[in-house]
Amino acid sequence: MNSMNLNNLKNLLIANGCKSIYVKKLAPNDNSKNQVYLGGSFDILNVLPISSIETVEAGDWKRERFKASINFLWIKDDGNLVLAPHSQLILYPKYPEVRFSGFLKGSHYAPSELMTQRLAGRVLFISVSNTGQILGYVAHPESTIAKEFDIEKDIGTHGVFSIINLPQSKNNRDILLKELARIHKLDWIVSKRLDSKGNILPCKAPNCGGYTLEAELGVTPNGYSEPDFMGWEIKQFGVTNFERVNSAVITLMTPEPTDGIYKTHGADYFIKTYGYPDKMGRPDRLNFGGIHKVGMIHPTTQLEMRLIGFDLESGKIRNTNGKIALLDKNENETASWSFASMLLHWNRKHDKACYVPSQSISSEDRKYKYGNNVILGTGTDFQLFLYQMALGNIYYDPGIKLENISTNPKIKKRSQFRIKSKFLPNLYKINEIVNVIK
Repeated sequence: MNSMNLNNLKNLLIANGCKSIYVKKLAPNDNSKNQVYLGGSFDILNVLPISSIETVEAGDWKRERFKASINFLWIKDDGNLVLAPHSQLILYPKYPEVRFSGFLKGSHYAPSELMTQRLAGRVLFISVSNTGQILGYVAHPESTIAKEFDIEKDIGTHGVFSIINLPQSKNNRDILLKELARIHKLDWIVSKRLDSKGNILPCKAPNCGGYTLEAELGVTPNGYSEPDFMGWEIKQFGVTNFERVNSAVITLMTPEPTDGIYKTHGADYFIKTYGYPDKMGRPDRLNFGGIHKVGMIHPTTQLEMRLIGFDLESGKIRNTNGKIALLDKNENETASWSFASMLLHWNRKHDKACYVPSQSISSEDRKYKYGNNVILGTGTDFQLFLYQMALGNIYYDPGIKLENISTNPKIKKRSQFRIKSKFLPNLYKINEIVNVIK
């Protein structure tokens, strides 16, 4: 029988920088043989960070699936942590469904007795540390901690999980809104950015609105898919009128292609093959840009965007090897983004997103100011992203250029997936426009 109590578990998780505890009462089938059921959608990827993802084709009585690696550790009754090195999430897109497996293999002192049997009512506690580790503890249904959980108050829900919020996580939304109110009241702010050490540097480029906002929030650049500020992804977008935040274009993400000619032959070969001379007449330069929507051939690049392996009618991924692809008139795959790579980035980074309108002036020093009406979106799923792309509401709008071609070629890469702000509600389960000064 377990000797851990709920208060000790909470304190241990707080000490590891955890913000919430996700709790599931396990069914008989939730065991090491049948895997642990985590939900009927990909929502849980908004909570549990995955380090890598691979596609597995159907065969030998097994269903087509994604396998996502996670950094999972079991919590022992004495508070020590033991690594479960083969832990992974199995994503079945055709249902959809997510299951947890591999949590006993190669893990010394793992709770094998509880996780190999078909005992109903076992209680699984899962939390995520500030370093991205997933910490887990499982309890017998008659244990002290299980009975304490039964009488716990202020319980939230997320899919199949109950949620216990730990003390420091309750006001993250309020803290964000107060910070945005402070920034709004600053009026015009000289353009700036932070380096990786937090030092303030000038920012001269036309696209410094996001950097300036992040600098005010104290967000240093990161190269990994984690939210920016206290669990919230912060997106800035330019507007002409702060009262009309639903009429802007927003860049959702900028992933580089994972396959196609762009990847195999290089970006310079791609732009020389499919690019076009600069439309403003700047010499010795090729561009590749324009709005590319699914099912349409772009009039300038002559490339067609397709969703391969996604079913619009059901709104589900039908092929784990699916991709977003740009094809030329000969059906050559010029550039593509695998669903696996896009899924890895989207859910974790965009589960809680805040979209902040901005205006800019450029005189001697570029300056920005930020609006009081911000858009908040919570609860997303990558299949919602693909559905909006299939409808043409999300589109590929790159800004790739090759300059000084004949002398000293220099390429700028920017692969942008964008959306008009009025379609943002279609990406989130909960959407709201909040006036930060009220």
